Amino acid sequence: MTKSILPNANESETNKKKSKMHSNLKYIKKNYQLYLFFTLPPLLLLIIFKYIPMGGVLIAFEDYSAILGVFNSQWVGLKHFERFLASPDFMNLLMNTLKVSLYGLLWGFPVPIILALLLARIKSEGIRKKIQLIMYAPNFISVIVISGMIIIFLSPIGPVNHIFGTATNFMTMPGAFRTIYVASGVWQGAGWASIIYTAALSNASQELTEAAVIDGANIFQQILNVDLPAIKPIMVIQFILSAGNIMSVGFEKALALQTDLNLPASEILPTYVYKMGLLNGDYSFSTAVGLFNSVINIVLLIVVNSIVKKLNEGEGI
Repeated sequence: MTKSILPNANESETNKKKSKMHSNLKYIKKNYQLYLFFTLPPLLLLIIFKYIPMGGVLIAFEDYSAILGVFNSQWVGLKHFERFLASPDFMNLLMNTLKVSLYGLLWGFPVPIILALLLARIKSEGIRKKIQLIMYAPNFISVIVISGMIIIFLSPIGPVNHIFGTATNFMTMPGAFRTIYVASGVWQGAGWASIIYTAALSNASQELTEAAVIDGANIFQQILNVDLPAIKPIMVIQFILSAGNIMSVGFEKALALQTDLNLPASEILPTYVYKMGLLNGDYSFSTAVGLFNSVINIVLLIVVNSIVKKLNEGEGI
């Protein structure tokens, strides 16, 4: 009896799917103008500003001349990559970039999760909204404004030195640059980054929380056994994306916080590309360095995604 029912059930399910697909296609065909109106502009923007510029990577393999153009410039192969890898600055630039990014990931990734877990424990809706407003506000301040604030606060006559009764110029200390960069980044972005975890926690099962309370679980046990499993998929995706962007450090803040004295720690690949390309006009070499940076990013993304899939039984991007 069971054998005769199962095929019929599968056929019925298949027919339903086909009917639904046919209905959707019919609706799209009927309202194609609406779909074109909404999908064509973003698609064109994506092609114009994302895909067409990819052709510019050819410059990395040429001695580019603005007069001859991309397709007529002399082809030199891997010359600029070899030049960069043989450069005495290569290891310093790579290590500075990796350190800034890894420290940012190490400190910046868990803070939004902790903030979201703490916010979820606030029962008063009014208080929670006020705290969220304060937490989100730094995200809307310009990076350059943030950099100016940091320079003023940490100057020899700034508030920090005034509190401690010292006259230290922290911006001239290579050893302090990474701490300043990472700490300011966490302060600026952690509140805004916690939104996605707060949203995920709002869907956590209240029944499980109540059951944990009845069983005598304390707050830490409730977080460990109820809250964290609820946001685990989001945490995995965010970690993969963050790890895949390890080499994608924005040059704006690093450049704004640079001084001649902290340059050994503050010179990273993006600032080097900016200086070599736009300031020195060495377009081919700077493109080669930027392409090297992007390839490392892709490799890291694939490796991290593979590791996370193995650790989480297939969960990944």
